[in-house]
Amino acid sequence: MSKRMLALDIGDVRIGIAVSDPSRTIATPLEVLKRVGWGPDTRYIKALCERYETDQVLSGLPLNMDGSEGFQAQKVRAFCEQLEKTGLSVTFQDERLTTVVAEDALLEDNMSRADRKKNVDKIAAAVILQQWLDEQKA
Repeated sequence: MSKRMLALDIGDVRIGIAVSDPSRTIATPLEVLKRVGWGPDTRYIKALCERYETDQVLSGLPLNMDGSEGFQAQKVRAFCEQLEKTGLSVTFQDERLTTVVAEDALLEDNMSRADRKKNVDKIAAAVILQQWLDEQKA
C-alpha cells in the first residue's frame, strides 16, 4: 500500500473526499459523494481507496465547541465502523470550523453560491486532511 491518505468530511447528505500525495505533504480535494446508504457509500469509498492504492482513511470528527462528542460525531463513528469492516484503517481528526475555512476560501475565489454548495464538502475534506498532514510533520 502507498502512503496516501483518503480523507472524508462525512455529512448526512454528502461526503466530501480529498486525498494526499504519496509523500503525505499536500491534500487535494477529490469529489463530493451524494449519500445513498451505508452499503453503497462504504463500497464506493473502498473502491476509491483501491484506486489510490491505500487502506488509510482520515475522517473528520465533528466535535462540539467544548471538545465533547455529540450525536453527529456518533453517526460519523458508526459509519467509519462500517469502513473498518471492509479492511480500511480509520483515523479521526477534529473538524471544528473546517467548513468555515472552506467557505472562506471559496468566497475568496468569488465562487457563486451554487458552486460553493457543490464544492464546500471536498474543500472541507482537504482542510481536514491538510491539518492532519501538517500535525504529523510537526
